[in-house]
Amino acid sequence: MKERVFLDTNVLVYLFDADDPLKQRRAQDLLSSQELREQVTLSTQVLQEFYVTVTKKLTTPLDPDTAFIAVQDLTAFPIVQIDTPLILLAIQRSRKSKVSFWDALILEAALVAGASLLYSEDFQDGAVFGKLRVVNPFS
Repeated sequence: MKERVFLDTNVLVYLFDADDPLKQRRAQDLLSSQELREQVTLSTQVLQEFYVTVTKKLTTPLDPDTAFIAVQDLTAFPIVQIDTPLILLAIQRSRKSKVSFWDALILEAALVAGASLLYSEDFQDGAVFGKLRVVNPFS
């Protein structure tokens, strides 16, 4: 069985960030692997953050229609729904691991998905949370 991989929002945002061509290329290379694409899981939080970031926070933002289509395309991946039990787990993780609530929600969604790898630049590369190892694809 292939290991499950969870992608943090920043990896997806860099796909559309022409102002950082090195990270854009790395994100494109990462997602061009068919094998990896078959392992990817996202969460509703990632989809929401992605839409807001690419339409509001990029130097050259995407127009809302293009961003909508991108989110629609991303829903082809398995999606972890953020629900009340997951929020409660994230609160506990945040307090225990001394990470922000939003980062804890990413961690818990990845763990619920059964992911063994989390691609993100928001955590220390190589950090381990239970069975989940963080990999910064941009370092």
